[in-house]
Formats: sequence, C-alpha cells, structure tokens
Amino acid sequence: MRLCTIQRDGKAVVGVKVDGKIIDLSKQMPRGPKSVVEILAGGKTVQAAVAKACAKPKAGATVSEKSAKYLSPIPSPGKILCIGLNYRKHAEETNNPIPPYPVVFCRYNNTLTPHNGKMPRPSHSDQLDWEAELAVIIGRKCRNVPKERALTVVAGYACFNDGSVRDWQRKSGGQFTLGKNFDGTGGFGPDIVTPDELPKGGAPLRIMCRVNGQTMQDSDTGDLIFDVPTLVSELSKVMTLDPGDVIITGTPSGVAAARNPQPWLKPGDVCEVEIEKIGVLRNVITQGA
Repeated sequence: MRLCTIQRDGKAVVGVKVDGKIIDLSKQMPRGPKSVVEILAGGKTVQAAVAKACAKPKAGATVSEKSAKYLSPIPSPGKILCIGLNYRKHAEETNNPIPPYPVVFCRYNNTLTPHNGKMPRPSHSDQLDWEAELAVIIGRKCRNVPKERALTVVAGYACFNDGSVRDWQRKSGGQFTLGKNFDGTGGFGPDIVTPDELPKGGAPLRIMCRVNGQTMQDSDTGDLIFDVPTLVSELSKVMTLDPGDVIITGTPSGVAAARNPQPWLKPGDVCEVEIEKIGVLRNVITQGA
C-alpha cells in the first residue's frame, strides 16, 4: 500500500495511490481513517479495509499526481529520530571514525517540507547540503523490542532529505542539532510504502540524490552500518516509540561537504532523492529567512 497526505479543499486528507491515481480517502471512505498514522497503526485489518474501499474509485474522489498539493505524509510526527554516519563511506569521506554505536540526534516538526515543497537556504549560512535517506515509520507503540522482532513494529518506509547546514552543525563541537533544525530543511515524502511491497527491512534498495539532474549520491540501503532492526531495537531501549514516529537512517557518501569544491545548494536548485520501489522526493531550494 502507498499512502500520502494531500491538501484538498483547504484540508489535509489521506491519499491512497492506486494505479497511478491518488484517491482522496475522505471522499471514498467518509467514515474511514482520517490520517495516515491511523491506517498504519491499524495494521493489516484496517489496511485491507482501505484497500477494499479504494478498489473502485468514486466520481470526484481521484486526484492526479501532477495536480496534487502534497503535505508531509505524516505532518506532525511525535518524534523524528535521526542517525548520523550510518554508511561506512560517508563516515570516511567526512573524516569521522566508524561509529561503534548509532549516532543519534533529533529533528523537529518545523523542519519538515513536503514533496514539491520549498527547501529554504537560511540567510545565516550558504552551506546547505543534501542527504538522501531512508525513513522508517513506526506503526505500533513499543518499548524494549528485541532485534529479531523489531520489524513487526515498522509500518512503512519513505524518502527523506536530511538537509544540513554544515557550519551550524559544527558550531557546538559536534552536536548536530542546530545544523539539522533550520525551518523547512527536512524533505519528507511523497509517499509512505508499506513493508509488504519492499524487501525485508527496506534493504537492499538503491538510494540516490540528484541536484539539477546530476547524480551526487548513489548507493544501496543494504550498506547501512546499523540496519533497521538494530536501530528500532536500540532506540526502543531508551524511549517508547509511538505510531507515526519517524527514524531517519543515515546518508551515503557524496555529500557537498566532502567535495572539492563544495557545491552547496543554492536558491533555484532542484534536489531529488530517489529510493528504489519507494519513489522520488523533489524539493526546490529557495532563499530563506
């Protein structure tokens, strides 16, 4: 199943993608789930009911992908937990040691921008960088999940662009939070794809980033140092994970910061993150505040 959140008639509604069309669930199934999180948390029973309801689209319930105004697939996640240096070659290109344990930092909801949304380069820096990443969405409330059962709480996967303001990332001695939380720098979407459509644990899948059509990152999610089950299990040792929480799993090599010269993102650039079988996330860089 492929789910998104779109704006229609001034409201956020669930979109279900079927055969290249987006079905507005509020029109197709008026008494059905009101959010993507509700569908994901409902598991196979709710997802089967939604799929059945969408088998024959009603008149006026479909929206073309071209005309759809996307919102972040989960507009306000309770937690956005990010993993740094989770591809060996990326750690090496940034002259960092291979981490013996996941490097974890947080993003906040103000940073999210949807598919086709603007990604502002802040006025306080010209060092905006791209990071193609696989996002993991939690579907069940959990704590202390054993690694061998960790995938049972994963409800879906999505594309993410962990836009990073590098000089601010370095300002506080290696604490990533400032450089990762400028408004609108976290591209998220367009869709969440349920695990039944993907390889186990979301790997192996080709993951790429393109800037103005030029490929800058090209790797495979199978190269993660800490795979999805490990991340879910370790994070759940620390905190309760709730439906709709998002884990951003790290970026491969090829970031601007590691290049010479450093081709920082600038207003007018088009940045795309593509993950095999999941989709393409597109954002236009603008001048921010």
